[in-house]
Amino acid sequence: MDGSQRISNVSQQSGDFAIKDNAPLTDATAELSQENIDVSELEQKFTQARSAMLALQNLDGHWCFPLEADCTIPAEYILMMHFMDEVDVALENKIARFLRDKQDTKHGGWPLYYGGAFDISCTIKSYYALKLVGDSPDDPHMVSARTAILERGGAAKANVFTRILLAMYDQIPWRGIPVVPSELVLLPRWFPFSLNKVSYWSRTVMVPLSILCTLKARAVNPRKVDIRELFIVAPEEEKNYFPPAETPLKRFFMFVERILSRVEPFVPKSLRHYAIRRAETWTLERLNGECGIGAIFPAMVNAHEALALLGYAYDHPRRVQCRNALLGLLVNEGERIWCQPCTSPVWDTVLTSLALQEDPTTDQKPVLKALDWLVEQQILDEPGDWRDNCPDLPGGGWAFQYANPHYPDLDDTAAVAWALDQGDPQRYQRTLERAANWLAGMQSKNGGFAAFDINNTYHYLNEIPFADHGALIDPPTSDVTARCIGFLGKYGKQAHQNAVYRGVSFLLREQEANGAWFGRWGTNYIYGTWSVLEAMQLAKQDMKHTAVRRAVQWLKSVQREDGGWGESNDSYLDPKLAELETSTAFQTAWALLGLMAAGEVKSESVRRGINYLLSAQSSNHLWEEPWFTAPGFPRVFYLRYHGYSKFFPIWALARYRRLTRENVA
Repeated sequence: MDGSQRISNVSQQSGDFAIKDNAPLTDATAELSQENIDVSELEQKFTQARSAMLALQNLDGHWCFPLEADCTIPAEYILMMHFMDEVDVALENKIARFLRDKQDTKHGGWPLYYGGAFDISCTIKSYYALKLVGDSPDDPHMVSARTAILERGGAAKANVFTRILLAMYDQIPWRGIPVVPSELVLLPRWFPFSLNKVSYWSRTVMVPLSILCTLKARAVNPRKVDIRELFIVAPEEEKNYFPPAETPLKRFFMFVERILSRVEPFVPKSLRHYAIRRAETWTLERLNGECGIGAIFPAMVNAHEALALLGYAYDHPRRVQCRNALLGLLVNEGERIWCQPCTSPVWDTVLTSLALQEDPTTDQKPVLKALDWLVEQQILDEPGDWRDNCPDLPGGGWAFQYANPHYPDLDDTAAVAWALDQGDPQRYQRTLERAANWLAGMQSKNGGFAAFDINNTYHYLNEIPFADHGALIDPPTSDVTARCIGFLGKYGKQAHQNAVYRGVSFLLREQEANGAWFGRWGTNYIYGTWSVLEAMQLAKQDMKHTAVRRAVQWLKSVQREDGGWGESNDSYLDPKLAELETSTAFQTAWALLGLMAAGEVKSESVRRGINYLLSAQSSNHLWEEPWFTAPGFPRVFYLRYHGYSKFFPIWALARYRRLTRENVA
């Protein structure tokens, strides 16, 4: 989410953060005794948690925890099987059990995250998937969902991606969706819209999708199931599939869309055939073995269906690749199965490693094994889309998933390099050098760092009709910038100091008026604020600076009565809706890590937070909670990293143990 989309006003601070700021502090560190912390309880529970985490390590050294999204993902898996007429009855029934379990009994539909509000698009897909499996429209749970959909305008009000799926199932006419022609792959770099101007996730989804839309794909739908009962006006008679344009730019793009929809049928056949083949070639080049194109579910489904539409046989190696990649995302819980949007082994491994590195009493052999596994995943000379803008920059990054060589990301790279530098900088010297140079070379013009791309700030593209999700681009964000400047500052090479200075300046400009930082890739202000405070400490910045003290004040101000912290994903809709109904272990850990990075280890807030973590530990010696932990795209797609409630509390407890022992010494 870019700056123009954020709700709160941004504080426009400037200057060199490293210069001492002598402004009086409104809340100095409280020098409190630790007598209210039961040291024996802390030791016992930390040791048990550490042992439990080490027991989850894979034999080759890495960790990987489930990554859960909303029910659109498992619903689309069922829809894909019926689209292809490749229905696994046992599998679809187990996925259906998962969908039924996730239906919200209060509003009757499916939310985008645990405890969230009704979402019409997620509910439409879940309802359709269950009806395909065989659930009767007269079943109480189906009646409840249908009623909720109709009360909110019916299926015509679904988002663009849902309407595209409905068009392919012959549930709405093709005029109900934006034009997504394969010719988009032919657009030159200088054109206002081109592939290099959109984010990696948009590229990998759009190109195979353009094949499906250009050829007007039709689902096989072997059971001939429809959902006409979800429409208030018959879909062929509906005239309002597109919401009213709210801005002059949106009105302009809607005008362009109308022209394109009239011109598109008359594209010369030779040009159309050439464009489809170019899109096919682009897709095949990025199929990425059995991790799938982009290693993300939506792109993988589109590629699988596009290849089938292009005539690739069921047993063709490319189709087998796609099918196996999708099967690899399934999580089998016995009686039910659900589908992940992607896997997160690199991210899980590095964050677990950082947590275990924090405590000097922890045996570092398992951590070094994890770091050695991470080194093997570094992406060096492989082709990547990021080279379109940095052709002369040597590779050195890491991807989020097991394999995604076209798309290393800066957040994983900075975190891995941080862990390697803490682990054994001499052992990993060459690896660290490549990582640091790649990160510095990927800094955007405004001083910030994005997730995957450089200078991907074409904000006007989020106004086109296709981009109703508001996430077509990948601009720099505070949390990723923090991770990058934190590592580069810690790494300490003179060649990167200007990048650190520019990154700190970006972060000062991005601080919210209340002292927090926005969290693009974690929920939300607590995550963003921890990320920046952690980075400032790593980069050896002045932790008495006003910006830091304002952030500390904000963290303390949102601590809950039980000593923990909890923030809802509703804060992406309105900061006033930030408070969650309960504290969470992962957000409490973020707040504690941020406060301790700012020198607050002896404060009452930290003491209370540590006690909350100790009291919230589960019987398995880790922490378990249902809350979603991060946005994939703020406001439209959210994630639950199952590992966050495990390794972040361990990290916070480990840091507290280390710092209090150092103070005693």
